[in-house]
Amino acid sequence: MTAFLLIWSPKKWPWPELPDVAKRVAAGVAVADVWGCGFARSILPGDRVFLHRVAQEPKGIFGSGYVTRAPYEVPDPATKRGYRLCIDFVYDWVVDAHEGVVIPREMLRTHPFSVQTWDAQSSGTVIKPIAEGALEKRWAELTGKRKPPKLDAPRGPIRSRKVTAHKAAAEKTAAEGHTRTRTRTKPATKKPAAKDAHKV
Repeated sequence: MTAFLLIWSPKKWPWPELPDVAKRVAAGVAVADVWGCGFARSILPGDRVFLHRVAQEPKGIFGSGYVTRAPYEVPDPATKRGYRLCIDFVYDWVVDAHEGVVIPREMLRTHPFSVQTWDAQSSGTVIKPIAEGALEKRWAELTGKRKPPKLDAPRGPIRSRKVTAHKAAAEKTAAEGHTRTRTRTKPATKKPAAKDAHKV
């Protein structure tokens, strides 16, 4: 199992529903989410992810989870390649990083955490083994040891509302493209699809 870093910048996405997500996860609910993973295509189901708040204080690691779906392409006309790579994952722990983080950025500057580049520009960075081992140990000390959330419930995991918004934006983009293909006499005015900017 490999661990990857997911970046959240509140300057790009305010994430107003994070407090609710944190409460549901703390109550034992398996909350699923979708996140951009940069150019990383090597992420596999079962891999570990850690969420890192950047750009504004409080900076640091505030959430973790397990990947449930490998990288897949989502249409995004705002990018040069016309799509973004995303992964699905389920949280096993997350706190409201508007208020505070679990492992502050200052601690990540000390050895052995310091072997890792934490201030990545985009998500999908592999966490080096030496840093991953130390991170998992410290994470368990601060948040408690938990088994991966079960995903075999008949109705599936409860999904974060931004997953719905994310898919709706992708479907809208696809629908607009289909309309432009069929209607050539009067092209529809294209509006940029809503982008979950916190999922860098």
